Amino acid sequence: MSAPHVVVGLSGGVDSAVSAWLLKEQGYRVSGLFMVNWTEDEEGYCTAAEDFQSARAVCEELEIPLHRVDFSAEYRARVFEQFLAAYRAGKTPNPDVLCNREVKFQPFRQHALRLGADFVATGHYARLEQATDGPHLLRAADDNKDQTYFLATVAREHFERVLFPLGGLTKPMVREIARRAGLPNHRRKDSTGICFIGEREFRSFLAQYLAPDPGPIEDDAGAVVGEHRGLMYYTLGQRRGLAIGGRRGAQEAPWYVVAKDAARNVLVVSQEADHPLLMSRQLLARPFHWIRPPQRGELQARIRHRQALQRCEIRLADDGSVVADFAEPQRAAAAGQYLVLYEGEECLGGGEIALVQS
Repeated sequence: MSAPHVVVGLSGGVDSAVSAWLLKEQGYRVSGLFMVNWTEDEEGYCTAAEDFQSARAVCEELEIPLHRVDFSAEYRARVFEQFLAAYRAGKTPNPDVLCNREVKFQPFRQHALRLGADFVATGHYARLEQATDGPHLLRAADDNKDQTYFLATVAREHFERVLFPLGGLTKPMVREIARRAGLPNHRRKDSTGICFIGEREFRSFLAQYLAPDPGPIEDDAGAVVGEHRGLMYYTLGQRRGLAIGGRRGAQEAPWYVVAKDAARNVLVVSQEADHPLLMSRQLLARPFHWIRPPQRGELQARIRHRQALQRCEIRLADDGSVVADFAEPQRAAAAGQYLVLYEGEECLGGGEIALVQS
């Protein structure tokens, strides 16, 4: 009987490379699959070509085949267009959540299975427990690298026949495995940011697709203290790039974005880092996607990647939305981000934040 065939999503980075090495060491028949998501890059900011060469070098070292698939059309329609629509609506989107839900665990997974895979594997820091009632998504052993936040809206059935080899490892352990195995990318830096933006200035990129809409910057007392380039360029809690000079009567302290008044096209700022406008005790998320419905109302939550788990109590509405009441106020929660819920080690699901209440 031949060994099970695993198709590993290879990004060119060390995490996916170690995933492939581990699976081969465990006796699987391993193939690599490199995914192209973005092809419009006249200025060379996206590293897709370099990433592919890195993935190819890993496959040569491991003596496994490498397949390449172009999902740029799907990515643009399912991720990038939603990304732009969210900014037009004044939200703060998270394309990594969309990419996992709309591409990596849909067309990418389906393509891997068409290649004859018995299993599909990725370099995500997360764990899966295949139970009689279906897959359970669990937090990674390395809480600093845990990526369940980005996986919380993936359909439960799409976790079937999926492996996360790194779920029980820490990042230093993964680096050491790569070094000892002689993987050619063991020193490669982790990728940061979004491929279609790369290292370029965010505002200049967004301006290619969304027309700037300048307006006044007001302090929390209503006085005009500057001009913004467009509300879409700013995030709640932001303190850099506001271009607010010294103000008579103001403290020598940084300014923070505390609110966006879309109706008046006004950016509201304050020198109070934890201004009441930034703090929220109640969030409403809709639509909410459950990987597994909760057994009780008292849960833990995250509203951003790497945030420490926050205690909350949830209520379910008839329309499928979730209201979360937090034990401690949450700073800089913004519409378009995701509320992700946990019960102990298990990630139960997530939904887009639609309403923030102080």
